[in-house]
Amino acid sequence: MFDCNLRIGFVCLVFSMTLVTLGQAPRTATTASGAVVSELAGLNDELQTLAARISPSVVKIEVSGLTSVHDANSPTVSLVARESSIGSGIIVSSGGLILTNAHVVEHATSVQVTVYDHPDQPSALAGNARRFKAKILGTDVLTDIALIQIEAQNLKPLALADSDLVRVGQIGLTFGSPLGLENTVTLGVISSTQRQLSVNSPVTYLQTDASINPGNSGGPLVDIHGEVIGMNTMIETQSGGNEGVGFSIPSKTLAFVYEQLRTIGHVRRGALGISVSSISPALAAGLGLPDKPGVILEDVTPGSSADIAGLHPGDVVAAIDEKPIQEPQQLSVILFSKQVGDDVRFTLRRPDSTLSSINVRVTRRPRDPESILDSADLTEDLVNRLGIIAVPLSPEIANLIPQTRMPQGLVIVALTAGGKGATLDLQVGDVLYAMNGKPLPSLEALRDLLDHLPRNAAIAFQLERDGNLQYLAFSNSD
Repeated sequence: MFDCNLRIGFVCLVFSMTLVTLGQAPRTATTASGAVVSELAGLNDELQTLAARISPSVVKIEVSGLTSVHDANSPTVSLVARESSIGSGIIVSSGGLILTNAHVVEHATSVQVTVYDHPDQPSALAGNARRFKAKILGTDVLTDIALIQIEAQNLKPLALADSDLVRVGQIGLTFGSPLGLENTVTLGVISSTQRQLSVNSPVTYLQTDASINPGNSGGPLVDIHGEVIGMNTMIETQSGGNEGVGFSIPSKTLAFVYEQLRTIGHVRRGALGISVSSISPALAAGLGLPDKPGVILEDVTPGSSADIAGLHPGDVVAAIDEKPIQEPQQLSVILFSKQVGDDVRFTLRRPDSTLSSINVRVTRRPRDPESILDSADLTEDLVNRLGIIAVPLSPEIANLIPQTRMPQGLVIVALTAGGKGATLDLQVGDVLYAMNGKPLPSLEALRDLLDHLPRNAAIAFQLERDGNLQYLAFSNSD
């Protein structure tokens, strides 16, 4: 339905065209019609040009791997089944770096990437499509982002735009391989720019009505300039297909995760040492707080960067980096994109109603198992037979994790994509103390025991998980 102003404008246009028609009907009517056709033709040409430029930078990803399933006849029994899936990816460097969703390459034992050099031609034509085997460089499950690499040069990378500049209503185009149909382009608008799907998650999404379907995951959402503003990730649907409610990871989050996956293979997140809460009417009345927006600091960890900077329990956070704060979720979303070493500017309302601005440095989270990966060598510390990356429990490592029950062992810091670790129920953070009753002071000791173990022989690990000692047993053929 038109609103009043739009109805008036429409009527005025019809009226003015009628007056002109009375004088010079054929020429003027043709000119007006021709102008509309010309504008539509111009838009059509621009979209075609944009699609032709973007499509060679969007790849099709085919994944095969193993996953655990439950036996319908015996719910307590888990089986391992082979699975295959199709997704999409964004070329972000001419040397073969590609961004996609972590869920696309989850459980992968093989990742194949197809690059389309001439997307306007049938993919069956010789020389049009090239296939590469891809290597997974790193994944971040929290944001659902993965970085993979293929051995190729002179590819056509896409630029990542600043998603903070995206506005509701602007045009967006999605690219990818929905249902395996490569080089598919859809058009829509941005429906929301800060869609938070869970109050417990700091991840926000761009929402779009551009058609997104299974297989689009990992493909780009681009603006009219051909820059990536998001990565297509999920849809809200009751039918299983597109219903006009799709979600894309903002390009600012992509850039944040990409740089860390590229340089260190994982995402290092920081901490400030604060806990906050919303201000209820009862809390405001009890503490005599003014009726103004903000969140209250419930606790400041002694010795943390926030404590050193001068933040105190009872301070009201009115703004972060000049952005007003009304709910704790807003604070978590802003801090989520901060890296270790960044400064965060707090605007505080003190109990005496004075305003203060204080910079707080983001520091590494204490006792964070992910920090161990900084010192791990993803090649030297790999135990391929088990699908794990582990490091000896040195004094330096002990300072990064909760206190252990024994002083000597191997700490699992990562599971390899597609490896046996998850199937064998090994977990990141497990500390392996002994195998078949023999201590594990080093990786060499573990590898030596595995190398001399007969096939089908039993393996029994004594390990610590969440502060508890336990045994984990399986066959060497598993």
